[in-house]
Amino acid sequence: MATKQKVASPKKSKGFTGIKSAIWVMLICLCLGYGFWYFVLGNPANFAGGTKEGAPINLMGTVYHGGVVVGLIFTLLLTVVALSIERYFALRTAFGTGSLTKFVAEIKAAIKANDFNAARAICDKQKGSVANVVLASVNTYVEMENTTGVKKAQKVAKIQQAHEEATQLEMPTLQMNLPIIATIVTLGTLTALFGTVLGMIGSFQALAAGGGGDSLALSQGISEALVNTAAGIATSWVAVVAYNTYTNKIDKLTYALDEVGYTIAQTYEANHTEEA
Repeated sequence: MATKQKVASPKKSKGFTGIKSAIWVMLICLCLGYGFWYFVLGNPANFAGGTKEGAPINLMGTVYHGGVVVGLIFTLLLTVVALSIERYFALRTAFGTGSLTKFVAEIKAAIKANDFNAARAICDKQKGSVANVVLASVNTYVEMENTTGVKKAQKVAKIQQAHEEATQLEMPTLQMNLPIIATIVTLGTLTALFGTVLGMIGSFQALAAGGGGDSLALSQGISEALVNTAAGIATSWVAVVAYNTYTNKIDKLTYALDEVGYTIAQTYEANHTEEA
């Protein structure tokens, strides 16, 4: 008769695993973005005559005259920066305390030597998402060794299942808030284009109202409108770099998980014969 043992549920990472309610981060960035646009860039000292209606006398005044859309672009930029910092610390927790490459090498060596106490000790020392997934697989390996009346193929499948379940438990934490950064990659450029078009419309309306001919007013309006384009491109650039950087880190972590999971399953299959 088969001996059934309940597979222990994999534990989740301890420490900082990310901010689940990113909406609060975005609201704070909204306040900071528009506060910076209105109070810092809109400081009367940045304009001729000491009033916001005057001609800009420096770059900050020119950026302020880019319009209210500039405040929205600053909001997007601050959101990217804030969520990038959040992802940095979350992934730092996920990777654990030591080198991921060294951890994978040590785990594979311990498993091939059938030293599962050492493997558990290495996981406890490393901590993080990779260590949690590996520990769940190791625990299942040991439990399958104490389970009788079950075919080897089923035991190997159980080990693989435990590994996949532990991975699925960790992945949402790793990828959290990255979709927001990915959205801002496009949204930054589109918002900038929207602000530029509004600025150009306002410039041509002012030019038409003045009876034409005022090339200085037109060139000034165009330069102010293009502020939106420059700010939006900068925001999208930061978002692209952040998204690709953290996606690459997650890919490395996932590859390490797959490598160790394959090693554990294959080690069990190689070290055990089919039960009668």
